Amino acid sequence: MCGIVGYIGNREIKSRLIEGLRELEYRGYDSAGIAVMREGRIESFKAVGKLSNLEEKTKDFSTKGPGLGIGHTRWATHGKPTELNAHPHMGEYSYVVHNGIIENYREIKEMLEKRGITFLSQTDTEVIVHLFELEAERYEDLFLAFKATIEQLDGAYAVLLITQKAPDTIFFARKGSPMIIGRSGSGEIFFASSDAPLIGEADEVAYMDDGTVGFVTSETLHAEPDSLCFVPLQGDKMTAQKGGYRFFMEKEIYEQYEVMSDTMIGRVLDEDIAFEEIDDAFVDGITRIKICACGTSYHAALTSSYLFERLSKIPVNVEIASEFRYKEPLLTDDTLFIVISQSGETADTLEALRMAKEAGLKTLAVCNVDNSSIVRMADATILTRAGIEKGVASTKAFATQVMVLWMLSLYFAKRRRSMEHDAIKDELRFMSYVPKVLQKSLEVHEKCKRLSKRYLHGHGFFFIGRDIFYPLALEGALKLKEISYLHAEGYPAGEMKHGPIALADAELFTIALMPKTLLYEKTKSNVEELSARDSTILSISPEMFDLADDFILTHPHNHPMLEFFEMMIVEQLLSMEIAIRLGNDVDMPRNLAKSVTVE
Repeated sequence: MCGIVGYIGNREIKSRLIEGLRELEYRGYDSAGIAVMREGRIESFKAVGKLSNLEEKTKDFSTKGPGLGIGHTRWATHGKPTELNAHPHMGEYSYVVHNGIIENYREIKEMLEKRGITFLSQTDTEVIVHLFELEAERYEDLFLAFKATIEQLDGAYAVLLITQKAPDTIFFARKGSPMIIGRSGSGEIFFASSDAPLIGEADEVAYMDDGTVGFVTSETLHAEPDSLCFVPLQGDKMTAQKGGYRFFMEKEIYEQYEVMSDTMIGRVLDEDIAFEEIDDAFVDGITRIKICACGTSYHAALTSSYLFERLSKIPVNVEIASEFRYKEPLLTDDTLFIVISQSGETADTLEALRMAKEAGLKTLAVCNVDNSSIVRMADATILTRAGIEKGVASTKAFATQVMVLWMLSLYFAKRRRSMEHDAIKDELRFMSYVPKVLQKSLEVHEKCKRLSKRYLHGHGFFFIGRDIFYPLALEGALKLKEISYLHAEGYPAGEMKHGPIALADAELFTIALMPKTLLYEKTKSNVEELSARDSTILSISPEMFDLADDFILTHPHNHPMLEFFEMMIVEQLLSMEIAIRLGNDVDMPRNLAKSVTVE
């Protein structure tokens, strides 16, 4: 969820770039940088952490008169968050910023290294600037060199490039990653990843289509294949940050297929799982796993317990962190202690981690916020790369936590030899389908919107499921009660007859998770028991169910986790639409905070 800005004009360039990046902070980042063309030479500044660190580095730097510059906030994918890995990346006389993933960067990098080019970073982005300078030796026209460079890139990208060979020009390209160009009445040119940095600066904007490539100076704008279509820029900065969605929660639900790709990149390989954050020695001697978390993160942990035991054949114990602190737990040094937290500041989870550290256990954090307290304390951390999540009710953070834990269970399976090589390859193949499944599952949004009006009253909701769909039922119930303030409970489907079924009547709504790949007939029997007691049934399944009062059809899949992620989005959308119909602010539900920093 990185951010890009660019500027051509007569005002002080550094300030324009940093202020633009500040408007993109909501996208999430762990480092930032700018490159400014001044008197035909480029000066670059980069810093790890917040923009205030970059401001401190540039406090004595300023420009006067016409010039240009590019800037970037980076969320680490290839390589750790360091100054060397931060953008802009430089060649001998050019600098580039880039959002997205260059899928064939390894092949390009190997080719360039054979030609004697030395790389400074671990990123995929750096290949762009070196490839451009190589092409510039072949073409007298630098735009032709830039086009030749872009044509060799596979994957997704939004690219801005500046070069001392054309000190008045910014080259740009877009495929699969958003980028907007704006201009003001005074002739200034702006680039940004979203509307937010452009509001109050540009008078009109053009939203680049996939495949757009071009260049701009203060006097010339050229874009291919078609000229850009400029429209007046309207709205406020908060609306722009929401990207046109009604709520941040809605935006974050729709972002899940993008951030899932970020979570997986460099980790899910053709035949293996790779975590640069840990190595085989880290898991040596581990015979059991204990996971501590709260709320949504606890549901991700419960989901992973099925995966670890099924795939890795390693015993897993999942604890609610607020209870773990006071139970005088038995901790042995053959246990890997995993904590999960979106913010990295969850007080109960942080204290549980401290207890494990004091007991001498190896500790691993799964977290979304680098440099948070939990990340600093744990022996190792796997970042989920979800980007900033502004909605209090977690969506994309939960999805990426589950994915990291699924990957980790496969990592253990490979090292413990609990799965055959072909079985691991199959699991990796299904894993690679998840972003597309998440994108496809958004098609049910309108159905959820229409159904929501039927679920505004009654005396409560049961969310039921089996196996990994039981924790998903817990998560669905939590989402609904967090933002709608309606009573909802998640249960294992087989537990209905052990008490809860006493509540069944026409005013009890049952949300039944009925995957075809896992225990379908068993779950169906449990739903039939509730239907016989006149409970109102909403079936979420790829197969129609005769006794269901309502249904949301999901796509057929060949792996339970693909059904899991699709049903996850259905739960999120349905909960959000019910809450919206009730007139609630789904981003800031009453009594709740995004980061729980007290007991």
